[in-house]
Formats: sequence, C-alpha cells, structure tokens
Amino acid sequence: MNETIALLNRHRSIRRFKPDPIPEEHLHAIIQSAQRAPTSSNMQAYSVIAVTDPDKKAQLAQLAGNQAYVAECPVFLVWCADLHRLKAACEAEGGADVPPTTEMFIIATVDTALAAQNANVAAESLGLGACCIGGIRNNPGQVCELLALPDLVYPVFGMCLGYPAEEPTQRPRLPMRAVLHRDRYNDASYPDSIAEYNGRLRDYMLTRKGGGRDTTWSKEMAARLGKNQRLHMKPFLTNRGFLRE
Repeated sequence: MNETIALLNRHRSIRRFKPDPIPEEHLHAIIQSAQRAPTSSNMQAYSVIAVTDPDKKAQLAQLAGNQAYVAECPVFLVWCADLHRLKAACEAEGGADVPPTTEMFIIATVDTALAAQNANVAAESLGLGACCIGGIRNNPGQVCELLALPDLVYPVFGMCLGYPAEEPTQRPRLPMRAVLHRDRYNDASYPDSIAEYNGRLRDYMLTRKGGGRDTTWSKEMAARLGKNQRLHMKPFLTNRGFLRE
C-alpha cells in the first residue's frame, strides 16, 4: 500500500479543532489541489467561499442546524455549484445563456463534489482534519444572502477545516462486495453483506466515544429515509436559475 492509498484509508470526519489558524499557503495548496480535480469539458463549474469571519461562521453554524463545529473550526469552506461564471464567459463572447437543464445542474454539482474531495485529501495530507456539512442546505436561501451568492450559484455543502483536537474511531464502511459489481449490476450479495455491515456498525455505535447507541445501518437508513427532508430544495434551485427546462 502506498502513502496516498494509506492516507485515503485513514480518513475520519473531524468535529473538534484546535484554535490554531491555517497558514495561508496551506489554504492555497488545498484549493490548488481542488482545482486539479476532473471537471466536465473543462467547465470548472464550482466556486468555494472560505469563511473565517467569526460572526459569519456563527450564523452559518445556526443555519446548518446549530452545528457548533462550523463556528469553531478556523476555516469553513462553502462549496458551491457555479454556472454564473460560465454565463459571464459566454456573454463576453456574445454567446447564448447557460441552459437551465438538468444536465447542467448535474455537471455543476459533480464538479463541485470532485473538487471538494481533492481538497479534503490535500488538507489531510497537511495534517488537517475536515468534516463535510450537508446541513448548509437546511436554509440555502439565507446562506446565499449571507455569502452574496448570485443567481446560478447554490451551496452544495460546507467543509470544516482545522487541526484535529480529537482522534475519533474510524467508522466502518460497507463490505466491498456490496459496492463493487463485475460487468453488470448484481444485488445477490445484499442480504448477507448488509447483515454483516449491520453487525459491524452496531459494534461501532455501541463503543464509539461520546456515548453508545444500539442501532444498525439498516435501522438508521430506514429512519432517515422514512421522512422527507429538505423539500424546499427544488423550488429553491429553480429560483436560483437551475432546473428550468
């Protein structure tokens, strides 16, 4: 196993951070690494807002569901799908507007996620920890207002960055046979692999630091998917200029 693969396999989400600031050269290296991620047709349809202002971080923490580590981390990155810059580039050439199609929405969202993952890996290689925050979509309109995001830009998720002040136990993942398919999709392993994973995750949840819970992956997923979440996202995205086809 080489060092890159070892680094990827050591990943854990970090939610407690030391107060030490992140050097600007490290932040630049992280974003430069993000920019080298694959991007559809070189569109680079994303932007990232680095938030260090304590008041703004506190507001974002509240908007994301009162997640204190958003306020406590030295830098909070807001990863945004961005078609606004493409619109500006096309207008400079007298071209057509960016089409508000599902395909363009997917391109921008995937580009954003790929860049953010590169940033996460780069940050961990520098001794930093990170935690992705989907709660940024709880109140996306207010996030857009706080960060002055124009139309054709939406916040996909946030990312806490900082030096770790904890060493959490690594959460287990599904067995590889549940996710790796050969030549065609095959769900024959699901009953056994899900049962195996339920046992492993239950053991993890019972012994994790901060208090144990007797639960399994299946129970957690059934509870989460049993209630609709963030139904505001479709009208929000339409109002931002996405998904108007």
